[in-house]
Amino acid sequence: MPAKKYHVELTVAERSMLEQMLRRGTHSARRLTRARILLKAADGLRDDESAEAVETSLPTIERTRKRFAEVRLGALMRGHVPVKSPSSTNVVRPA
Repeated sequence: MPAKKYHVELTVAERSMLEQMLRRGTHSARRLTRARILLKAADGLRDDESAEAVETSLPTIERTRKRFAEVRLGALMRGHVPVKSPSSTNVVRPA
């Protein structure tokens, strides 16, 4: 397995905030999943182990670690990026 490109190392304050989010459970399911991913990654679990424990896909684990490396806990706040639908100007209509 290749070495991880984005490592997750949490400060005491970050870990406390994530654990508090999970205890309260008042955030969206997506944010809580990201919080669990970051805690598992910080505990040293491999991506496949984290994916199984959190019941999500490997790409979700990888994206969350990457976002954390870029913006720290702002990774929890970033929403889902929808796939662009084809533009109506690109559609060929019969004459």
